[in-house]
Amino acid sequence: MEAIQNIDLISLGDTIISLFTAFVLGGVIGLERQYRQRTAGLRTNVLVAVGAAIFVDTAYRLYGHDGAVHVMAYVVSGIGFLGAGVIMREEGNVRGLNTAATLWCSAAVGACAGADLVLESILSAAFVLATNTLLRPVVDRINRQPLNIPAVEVTNTIYVIAPIKHRKDALLTLEQFLEEANYPIHDLVIQPFSTNEIEIKATLAAASIERNDLERVAQQLLATDFISQAFWSPSTTE
Repeated sequence: MEAIQNIDLISLGDTIISLFTAFVLGGVIGLERQYRQRTAGLRTNVLVAVGAAIFVDTAYRLYGHDGAVHVMAYVVSGIGFLGAGVIMREEGNVRGLNTAATLWCSAAVGACAGADLVLESILSAAFVLATNTLLRPVVDRINRQPLNIPAVEVTNTIYVIAPIKHRKDALLTLEQFLEEANYPIHDLVIQPFSTNEIEIKATLAAASIERNDLERVAQQLLATDFISQAFWSPSTTE
């Protein structure tokens, strides 16, 4: 019978508002992640936000402000395990840090909603979304600038195989595609590959390299009639 006694329609309405706020704001954050095809997309961010809201709202209802504060502390530390699951190490590069941080922020948005801080949760979601969208062009621009240092941890090289008679065309096409992608060439080596073919080895200047960009350049090179092979490879140097 205690379950019946605990029914409070006013409190239930308050919970609905909290969960709805977490659902909508988590969805807004998740949509941006889903659009960019990240590991944790729409549903994951919504679940994290709603889950945090449920825990905080329940604690707030049962134990008041003190209970909500204690649960928030556990949400802050506990969400780290979920974030760690989306961080991957691939070919010497760590990926997923931004997605993990976004999940952490989604939990914070949900916690605010669960604590009935609706305006604060909306403001928090706006800042998270602004960080993932408005700052992206700034980061990309900075990352594409060559590093003026003598040692580089990761070097990316594009290889092109073409008939000797098309050597000039292949070289001009490679330089054109890399220039369009805003990846300057640091070093260029042309050497025999077979009796009738040459290999063009273009080492890119030290900069943050997007894997998808290099894949796209390689596909563009392969689409030409006078290039038989095109691929890229990262390597670690001292």
